[in-house]
Amino acid sequence: MSFGKTTPILRIFDEAKAREFYIGFLGFETDWEHRFEADLPLYMQISKGGCVLHLSEHHGDASPGAALRIETDELEVFHQQLVAARYAYARPSIEETPWGSRDMTIADPFGNRLTFISAIGS
Repeated sequence: MSFGKTTPILRIFDEAKAREFYIGFLGFETDWEHRFEADLPLYMQISKGGCVLHLSEHHGDASPGAALRIETDELEVFHQQLVAARYAYARPSIEETPWGSRDMTIADPFGNRLTFISAIGS
């Protein structure tokens, strides 16, 4: 028995805000987009390195308020990039947890929380 990678679906409500946050601020790239018709909700795949996310405006796809933990081997570098971006709605910081990890949590405009964590051994 084997399992493949997991691709979370995050609910979004505003395409412009989603692009500003995920593409402009966090630096993800748009892999593809889909709409059944021009005036219908957006469903898209974005990625940064090996991290792949799906963003959906469709009502039944996901609930806002999800929490993700995303491993990175360069948390400090990523943190410096985000601080330098001077995004008006988030100024993330790295926190030392009681269990020994280093985490940086950022909420997207839709209430989803992305926690970037230092990879084991980095």
